[in-house]
Amino acid sequence: MGRVALRLIISGVVQGVGFRPFVYRVALLSGVAGYVRNMGGSEVEIWVEGSWPQLRSFLRLFLEKLPPPAEIEEVEVREERPGGYEGFRILRSGSAAEKRSMIPPDFAVCRDCLREVLDPGDRRYRYPFNSCAYCGPRFSMIYRVPYDRENTAMRDFPMCEDCRREYEDPWNERRFHAQGISCPKCGPRVWLETVDGERVEARDPIREAARLIDEGYIVAVKGLGGFHIAALASDDDVVLELRRRKRRPTKPFALMALDASIAGKLVYLDERARRVLESPEAPILLLPRREDAPVSRHVAPGLVWLGVMLAYTPLHYLLLMETRDKFLIMTSGNIHGKPMCKTVECVREQLRGVVDYVLNHNRVIVNRVDDSVARFTRGRLVLIRRGRGYAPKWIRLGFSTPREIIAFGAELQNAGAIAFEDKVVLTQYIGDTDDYDTLLELDHYLRWFVEQYRIDASRAVIVADMHPGYNSRRLAEEWSRETGAQLQLVQHHHAHVAAVMGEYRVKPGARRVGIAVDGTGYGLDGTIWGGEVILTDLASFERVGYLKPVPLPGGDRATEWPARIAVGLLTLLYGEGEALELAKELGLVERLPHGESEAVIAARLVSRGSAPLASSTGRFLDAVSALLGVCSHRGYEGEPAIRLESFSLSGRVLEDITVRVVDGVVDTHRLFEEIVEALREGARREDLAATAQYRLGEGLARIALQALDRADDTTAVYMGGGAAVNELLVRGVEDVLREEGVTLLLPRKAPPGDGGIALGQAVVTAARLLQGY
Repeated sequence: MGRVALRLIISGVVQGVGFRPFVYRVALLSGVAGYVRNMGGSEVEIWVEGSWPQLRSFLRLFLEKLPPPAEIEEVEVREERPGGYEGFRILRSGSAAEKRSMIPPDFAVCRDCLREVLDPGDRRYRYPFNSCAYCGPRFSMIYRVPYDRENTAMRDFPMCEDCRREYEDPWNERRFHAQGISCPKCGPRVWLETVDGERVEARDPIREAARLIDEGYIVAVKGLGGFHIAALASDDDVVLELRRRKRRPTKPFALMALDASIAGKLVYLDERARRVLESPEAPILLLPRREDAPVSRHVAPGLVWLGVMLAYTPLHYLLLMETRDKFLIMTSGNIHGKPMCKTVECVREQLRGVVDYVLNHNRVIVNRVDDSVARFTRGRLVLIRRGRGYAPKWIRLGFSTPREIIAFGAELQNAGAIAFEDKVVLTQYIGDTDDYDTLLELDHYLRWFVEQYRIDASRAVIVADMHPGYNSRRLAEEWSRETGAQLQLVQHHHAHVAAVMGEYRVKPGARRVGIAVDGTGYGLDGTIWGGEVILTDLASFERVGYLKPVPLPGGDRATEWPARIAVGLLTLLYGEGEALELAKELGLVERLPHGESEAVIAARLVSRGSAPLASSTGRFLDAVSALLGVCSHRGYEGEPAIRLESFSLSGRVLEDITVRVVDGVVDTHRLFEEIVEALREGARREDLAATAQYRLGEGLARIALQALDRADDTTAVYMGGGAAVNELLVRGVEDVLREEGVTLLLPRKAPPGDGGIALGQAVVTAARLLQGY
């Protein structure tokens, strides 16, 4: 039988996951000749030749034995003239890019590597940097593609003879051609030092760090994508001291548990949640706190959830194993508003006075990657922050963009993006770009992705939020001037809905209905939006419904002290005099820092028509939160609404409080009035909280149902925005839609909040280009 040859170009997550060694073994088993090599676009090229039975065997084994972390997105197969190869080889990587592929994310330590670390008879016993082809750092340590050792931070650590032997053994499945492997002989080293840089002599620095933490000290731990701050989570005094030092009065701290059995003592853990925690992505997962959890109440004040992750590196595991509790606060190593530290110099400069000691090591953190955060909303896993484990995997659309796109995202919780072909690559979570250092991070990582994916910025389309005050927009304008590239602007809530539609591969021109629920977005009319129902074909949109705007007396001060919004609503409903009397009766006056005088000013601003208005889901829920005494000061983004949701989970929806929708407007004023009257009559505050959120969702859903009459698809509604994770709000929307056989679709791959805005911007811009806008 004649000899035939096939050339395969494979894209997806195929570099840094043991893919070439896997192909090599399959080639040996099937008897084909040829080669496999990484290419410069993060794709893999395979050449196989032999008889047709041998090639069929290769393809069958290829599909059966794919490495666990690998994800194949696309395979291009061409029949070629045989090249006369003898044997099969792994070739040196090529620099040419025939097809772009995914840069691999970081993976949590696998069970096999952890078993070696815990085995006293293994040569990697207690080695904190153990990894293999299926786990360990990838994106956080890559300088450039292709993913080869010399292009990563591991280039500083030449392999010893033992590691080299494993690396060259084709039947060592986990270590053959695994770029990141090392051992205690040749790999990175860990040591303990004071925050001033003075070495602490210790036989085992990790054990010593654990001992210090147990004594109440606060330790910076150099991890995978940045420094953590580790401290006891069970000691009130330690937690309060950390809050004082970090100037973080109420924002919850994340916890890291040794394993799922320890996590199960802190939170209610079902099988699905366990699978998420133990997955290669290993995010922080928000779960209901156990009543008997041995965790300080100051870790997550006012919330029924705890954010828990499992030890995802051997270093973290060894540290936790030596502590008394087997769980710790493990929060980002940064000061308020700044990016997480990734160098010890940053720790010494910014975290002096916050941490006492530093558990340091000498492997460079190339790319900063924060921990991802996720939760369940109505049974669906939803990302709140997309970082380690998920970024920078791309998201495929249902269409291709005719030009490459660079998207600059929102202002808060920012992530940028690039788009090419039918793919959007979101950067990792960047942070709030109202901080200059964080804005520089956005600039740096967009340039890095542009370079790795070979985007010609001068020929691309640059896109930003239309808010004129956003620093991210100003950066986009600077790029446009620098490169000569076209600049487009996309409305904030249009981007929210388009991001969800993009995930579900909706094509341009098809009109769909979406709901956007968040805190603030710059509207087409120059006012603040935040609770909209829109009809969109992706390229353009029509605002078909919204929440009746609420007043923000004092503007930004009202968002910080939401009792001002509540007083403003009372003023619209009852007039200035009666509103102030009600504000005293309901306790709103004492929830303002300047008491009655501040309430008077708020009421007067509203009476004179001098308070800006906002059709904002977040601001309405903030007002309800302040009214019910749940949260009267915003210590972190979204706090009053977040605590309101938490507070309401033990409540029930009251049937005698309804929501009115008139001409596409949800009457939030009437809803607030009914809540006030019920509160005065003695209704349970938990029930009122649940009712307010549920009815708000119900009102938006009713508008969406009416809008479906003009849509091309009447079976689904798409929902995005930061409040699209709210259990009660989403339930209100879903219950109304389900009665009419309509499905509510939430994001799955990108955060529904502002971390997904860049995805929506790219989708809208691509649709505009296709439709000739």
